[in-house]
Amino acid sequence: MRLPTLALIVASSFVLQGCIAASAVGAAVDVATLPVKAASKGVDLATTSQSEADEKRGREIRKREERLGKLERTYEKQRKKCIDGDRVSCDEARRTYEEMQVLMASIPVEPETPE
Repeated sequence: MRLPTLALIVASSFVLQGCIAASAVGAAVDVATLPVKAASKGVDLATTSQSEADEKRGREIRKREERLGKLERTYEKQRKKCIDGDRVSCDEARRTYEEMQVLMASIPVEPETPE
């Protein structure tokens, strides 16, 4: 009874050594590559690709254009009230127009395409 048990223990120790060695090598590789992976992830987070920068710029321009559209509608309402004699609306229309001028300077103009 002891002989088969002893043989099983000896055989399993040889087999398990391979598993332990393989997992140890895998762990060593993971530990060795960890600084490289961490550094590359940090570089990815710190840098912005050109397409990401373009998308961000496009979003900012669209937001400015939306704001400009809203200001133009507000300006027209204020101007109509000003024409009707509301002095407060005249002052508000001037301020809105000034804000529109500042905002228009920050929106790029696309070149017209010849037809």
